[in-house]
Amino acid sequence: MNQKETKPFGMRDKIGYLFGDFGNDFTFIFASSFLMVFYMKVLGISGAAVGTLFMVARFVDAFTDVGMGRIVDSSKPAKDGKFRCWIRRMCGPVAIASFLMYQSAMAGAPTALKLVYMYVTYILWGSVFYTSINIPYGSMASAMTEKPDERTALSTYRSIGATLASLVIGVVTPLVIYTKDANGNQVIRGGNVFTITAGVFSVLAIICYLICYRMTTERVRVEKDPNAKPITLAQTLRAIFASRSLLGIIGAAIFLLLAQLLISSMNNYLYTEYFKNAAGISLYTLITTAMMLLIVAPASVPVSGKYGKKEAATAGLFLSAGIYFMMYLLKVQNLWIFLAMTAVGYLGLAFFNTVIWANITDVIDHQEVITGSREDGTVYAVYSFARKVGQALAGGAGGFALTLIGYDEKVQVQTAEVVRGIYSVSTLIPAICFLIVALILWFVYPLNRKKVEENTQILQKKHHS
Repeated sequence: MNQKETKPFGMRDKIGYLFGDFGNDFTFIFASSFLMVFYMKVLGISGAAVGTLFMVARFVDAFTDVGMGRIVDSSKPAKDGKFRCWIRRMCGPVAIASFLMYQSAMAGAPTALKLVYMYVTYILWGSVFYTSINIPYGSMASAMTEKPDERTALSTYRSIGATLASLVIGVVTPLVIYTKDANGNQVIRGGNVFTITAGVFSVLAIICYLICYRMTTERVRVEKDPNAKPITLAQTLRAIFASRSLLGIIGAAIFLLLAQLLISSMNNYLYTEYFKNAAGISLYTLITTAMMLLIVAPASVPVSGKYGKKEAATAGLFLSAGIYFMMYLLKVQNLWIFLAMTAVGYLGLAFFNTVIWANITDVIDHQEVITGSREDGTVYAVYSFARKVGQALAGGAGGFALTLIGYDEKVQVQTAEVVRGIYSVSTLIPAICFLIVALILWFVYPLNRKKVEENTQILQKKHHS
């Protein structure tokens, strides 16, 4: 498409990109927050077995993520773009695969069959279909605009989409799946409640993906030099893993996602077992959503423009680490005080989550400046794999930690010692992870505001010469 015929970048693109992550997270956040609960409390599978599944799946992702990135980079653009076409092709398969993971009818199956079912459906969803839509979707941001502030806006709107999905899933799901027994304890409802909920979220995911597809436009077309020698996968990976910027953002992302998803998964145990109030899960979601939409999202572009994405995120994560360390030491017992402290601690996490997708486009630009070759899909695929490692570590750490502290999935009421362990895991591990992320950004990740501006000027001259 000729540049003059292309619609200018605007609000339509931002809203469309928002719906892309809205669709992504109807399956991703639902799985991150409640799949372990389904496996353990509905199917009766041990936390250690679930953690092992998440680890094994990440080895599979090492091949499927990078493979999908190479497919995207090497394939010729379709009429509807190089990246958008994959949203159209894969939105149905990823939604169906997600639905298949939550079949309550499997609860009565033999243990061996349940394990096979768990491995097949989870890998089909996460390693195959989710990969095939998420990598093109994430790579598409750098093809929609070249301007750093517009990319930061896309990152912000993407994060708003994820936040809205978190709001729907985090508020509605606990109210639907939990009930109280005769003694006032929070327990999982019987029947097909998980299956029906997953089906509804799968339909909503497809709708959101199609809105994203219709409302976004690819503008940046980087033509490959026909005389250049083909770059092998080995050469690409060597260049990527020699990149301090990519390694820095990967390290930060792994520990950030570990903290974020561990908080989400442990909330199901923290609020029901420690505070004995499942409504706390919904309240946490409402409060953090309000913080995101009312404070973080409006401030992300001006704060990033004034101080730099790296600089502001580092300061915010030191704040988050301090708050969670304080909660761990204080052993807070009042639900409202705990929620107020988590709201403050959420600020640093939310800011970095808001701008991180713009960081990835900065890394892609930096790679092109260094190597002369643009590999959007492959770079994003490596980052996507790192996120899945963080997801696996969160699921694995959560499952193994619950087993280590003596959590018994066969009983409805845990011992006082186990309940205290749940609180410690829910506060100390995130605190340590936030501190590690801040240190990685400070000492390892090199793309400060000045460097990003320099790279943008270099590539604008190159692409328009």
